[in-house]
Amino acid sequence: MTLRPDTPNRRIVFSYLVPVHVEVEDGIVADAIVIDETPIRDHTLIEGDGELLAQAVTDANDGQVWPSWRFGY
Repeated sequence: MTLRPDTPNRRIVFSYLVPVHVEVEDGIVADAIVIDETPIRDHTLIEGDGELLAQAVTDANDGQVWPSWRFGY
């Protein structure tokens, strides 16, 4: 799909709190797992058209099972 030059940017960036499992070894974070299956609540608009935020949240919170994101070694 090719966007026309006059097509508005529909990018919406928002944030919300999710549970995080953090493992600390010898005072250093060794592993962090973001559990992102959490339903979106108390979201905050970061970038984009605020009028499109409600639809973006609905689209992102459609019940699709997402994997957790893991950082560490």
